[in-house]
Amino acid sequence: MRTRRGSVRTFALLTGGGTAGHVQPALAVGEALVARGHERATILYVGSRRGMEGRLVPEAGFEVTLLPGRGIQRRVTVENLGALGGLLVAFLLALVILVRRRPRVVVTVGGYAGLPCAVGAILLRVPLVVVSYDAVPGTSNRIVARFATRCAVAFEGSSLPCQVLTGAPLRRSVLEADRSSPGRETARATIGVPPGRFLLAVAGGSLGARRVNEATVGLARSWAGRDDVAIYHVTGERNLAVVRAATTGLGPKDSAENGLDYRLVAYEKKMPALLAACDLAVCRAGASTVAELAAIGTPSVLVPLPGAPNDHQTRNAEVLSRAGGAVILLDDDCTEEGLRGLVESLMSEPGRLCAMSAAAAAAGHRDAAEKVAELVESVARGAA
Repeated sequence: MRTRRGSVRTFALLTGGGTAGHVQPALAVGEALVARGHERATILYVGSRRGMEGRLVPEAGFEVTLLPGRGIQRRVTVENLGALGGLLVAFLLALVILVRRRPRVVVTVGGYAGLPCAVGAILLRVPLVVVSYDAVPGTSNRIVARFATRCAVAFEGSSLPCQVLTGAPLRRSVLEADRSSPGRETARATIGVPPGRFLLAVAGGSLGARRVNEATVGLARSWAGRDDVAIYHVTGERNLAVVRAATTGLGPKDSAENGLDYRLVAYEKKMPALLAACDLAVCRAGASTVAELAAIGTPSVLVPLPGAPNDHQTRNAEVLSRAGGAVILLDDDCTEEGLRGLVESLMSEPGRLCAMSAAAAAAGHRDAAEKVAELVESVARGAA
């Protein structure tokens, strides 16, 4: 649909962000809407200037508008005064965007970046769809959910109203990842790791996880002389320099070289290929990570972030652990010794790893993005 001036009217405004774990599910919904016939130009992403959406959304081919603001700390601090001021400015800018673009529906994936547009949609009576992919809904989603037309949830038993169980939306590249024997060989070639070694993937999230990184550095040092293993270490943007300094002397190996094959990157754009290629993954338990592990069928060690709001990472990890696809390692136990003992134990049981892979895959919701996109269209039609 085009306006009188000939511009394409916005069908859906996607909002939320901060971390890749927020942005990727929103992009998955956007891609699903495009696959269902909506022009890419009719989908607008509104996020935060401080988040990763400024880079990830344009790479995915969607228009993005970035608002000021940052998360509010859960204690009284001077920084919170600035955060509240930024949130107010973001809210006013969100109202202007909503009035100018007149989207038929607003879709929020939560986080502080999603609150201004979600509240603006409520005030301007634009239909709102809340997408909640954590086992425990985040604060932003809980605030606006009572006013939403529908809430798409990833887990049964969510406390949100008007809920529809969809699973967590996943990117097409995740759904295309292949853990069959030929698929894993292709995935290893994609990320540049030669065959023949046990491949451990470590990823603490797009921003990084200090405890996981420190334990992995210790593990890499203890494995320095081993030529049967490889570590692909995704540190997060803010931890790269520290980890690089601590792993001097370790590096990639070709198939003829002895010693540990150690790969170090800040952020992995080909994460689905890494999860398809590896024999075991060590990760934080963000909802997007857990959903990707399940969809691809990757056995994992999950280290929930302590102090996460409502302890949602522990709840996320428990879902995959109960299904048999993951083992939980508490943050306090995530030391070099604790990580090495658990990983080496799993390495010694290839049959258990195969069973974990099958269990993880059985727990996945591979059609979640399609279900959310269908829900978004239904809400837009109802409003029309």
